[in-house]
Amino acid sequence: MLPPPIVYAAIPCYNEAEALPVTIKQLTEVFEQLAQERLISKESRLLFVDDGSKDATWSLIVAAQVTNRWVLGLKLARNAGHQKALLAGLMHARKYADCVVSMDADLQDDIWAVREFVLKYNEGFEVVYGVRRSRTTDTWFKRWSAESFYKLMQGMGIPLVYNHADYRLMSKRALEQLSRYEEVNLFLRGIVPTIGFRSTTVEYDRKERIAGESKYPLRKMLSFAWDGVTSFSVKPMRVVTTLGFLSLGVSIAVGAYALWSKILGETVSGWTSMILSVWFIGSIQLLALGVIGEYIGKIYSEVKRRPPFIVEEALVDEPYRTLVSTQQKEEAAVVDSMKH
Repeated sequence: MLPPPIVYAAIPCYNEAEALPVTIKQLTEVFEQLAQERLISKESRLLFVDDGSKDATWSLIVAAQVTNRWVLGLKLARNAGHQKALLAGLMHARKYADCVVSMDADLQDDIWAVREFVLKYNEGFEVVYGVRRSRTTDTWFKRWSAESFYKLMQGMGIPLVYNHADYRLMSKRALEQLSRYEEVNLFLRGIVPTIGFRSTTVEYDRKERIAGESKYPLRKMLSFAWDGVTSFSVKPMRVVTTLGFLSLGVSIAVGAYALWSKILGETVSGWTSMILSVWFIGSIQLLALGVIGEYIGKIYSEVKRRPPFIVEEALVDEPYRTLVSTQQKEEAAVVDSMKH
């Protein structure tokens, strides 16, 4: 019989001081229960990634790590954004875990679904997606905007799992492949399905946020959706090209009408049609420049090859502390020998 897998949970945190005590307590209960059932190894851990928080988030993680053997921490040097903070947690956890579960710190996702994730992993699935069973608890606008987002993505040819956010399990093998994606503009919901390993879904019911405020207001949600579109599809540029051809067709028709009217000797007032044409063509040009500018901006970010995140501090297990310390001493010895 194979030993139970080492499971890490990668949990990005940004100003989550209000929610964190409850989050740590409830996730500890889940992991302890799964360890008692021998579904996960006792070497499993909860890895909290502080994404440059301005409140007491990191202090709470440090304090919890002293008294709670399940808790580890990763502190980023600055606020890198949810997707990059999540990537930092995934890339760190893959060194020690057999599989990693990504989740948010607000516990809106059903944390007991982790049990089903692990069971699916034991069945041989490399990626397990957490999928919302329904959106009955959402407001009308939230439900409409979410459904429109997924339909838009599908229409753009972007491989998204319907009603799935970033609550998922990924095996070490899947994470190794994810590490080969060197994109600066991250959209993990679109990247993970492109890996192509055997995958499945687990349905769950989403809950209310346990404490604090949402870190994704409408502005950030729209920005996130636009990042997803422009990171995976060139269709917006094709739409602009189509608008350009339509504008050209309209301009030719209006020009032909004006020329024909002049040949017939009819008086052409022209002012209204000219103003409308100028505004119409000008707006399309500005729209085209904006869309092209977005893509050029992404190219600019990619070619600079800046690191997506910088780790300022890491709280690791004692065996790993010893390992890191030993490696640092060996590296120092090598450097010292080179000097002499």
